Amino acid sequence: MMKRLYPTLAEVAKVAGVSLMTASRAINNRPGVSPEKREDILRIADEMGYVANRAAQKLTGARTRIIGVVAELHTPFTSDLLLGMGAVARAADYEMLVYSLPVCDRRPPHSIIDMLRQIADGVIVILPYESDYLESMATAHIPVVTIEQGVESAFPSVTADNYQGGCAALRHLIELGHRRIAFISGNDRLTSARDRRRAYRDVLAQARLPHDPALEVDGDFLRKSGFEAAQKLLALDDRPTAIFAANDTSAYGAIAAIREAGLSVPGDISVVGFDDIPIASQLHPQLTTVRQPLQQMARASVNLLLALIAGLEAPSEQIVLPTQLIVRESTTPLKAKRKKEEAVKVVRASVGTANLAR
Repeated sequence: MMKRLYPTLAEVAKVAGVSLMTASRAINNRPGVSPEKREDILRIADEMGYVANRAAQKLTGARTRIIGVVAELHTPFTSDLLLGMGAVARAADYEMLVYSLPVCDRRPPHSIIDMLRQIADGVIVILPYESDYLESMATAHIPVVTIEQGVESAFPSVTADNYQGGCAALRHLIELGHRRIAFISGNDRLTSARDRRRAYRDVLAQARLPHDPALEVDGDFLRKSGFEAAQKLLALDDRPTAIFAANDTSAYGAIAAIREAGLSVPGDISVVGFDDIPIASQLHPQLTTVRQPLQQMARASVNLLLALIAGLEAPSEQIVLPTQLIVRESTTPLKAKRKKEEAVKVVRASVGTANLAR
């Protein structure tokens, strides 16, 4: 269990010798607390570092009810999450303040961090970024929840079961008869990207299919990287019959490269994505993909943050939600002739591996 970097309201109440409800009333400037007791609770909260928005409270006369969100807005994945978060925040009588991080940056400027410290009750961060500014907000006693987990992130998080989803995608392609399956990775600074890569390798091993490093190309979840990765795969002497892309955006980049090469999807190459963003069912071909429960993730992240803001113990430091394979038009069974050729190659590769082991 992760050690929290900020005091909870329950801890403030314990030090002040009052109930959690009394502490909440005092902090939120609500009736039912004597002036002397309110002042005592506020003094203790300040000393413990619980109240980060005292300046804003003095100016407005009431507690700010703002959730800050730091995100890169150039991805459909993020846009869908924000829509869901906004609805949940409004239902809880909170406003949501979104800071869009430029693609070229990896952390907000100090002015934005200072602003969030002053006006936000808590912050949701959609990774990946450098983690040092998250530490600075936690040190300022602002509750932080992340969507996804980073390599160095140690904050409460909400994510999908990326490993299970990646396994489902690979098994689907294998069941269609594909044996030479390529993988276009995501940003490996995220746990989700590493889990999808691990699923790719594990399922190949479970199916006794050889792992060809040439079929595993690095990407970063962007359309451009998907396009360029597919170009590398198509340039191979023995190109893949199927591609598993780490997200839908890079999958459509791969499809564009396949079409530019005069090939078709799924006639020549099947493609599977990950996320199930809205365009996955709207563009041609409709994309076979792994659905992340984005609305559930949005709801869970806001509810988790609200619990931390209220000083409650989080029910879990990491919430993992199930994924679902959605089969559409971009995958098809391997053609009989190519299927026979692939089977021969697999046998030859297995024999070669056995000979090397002797």
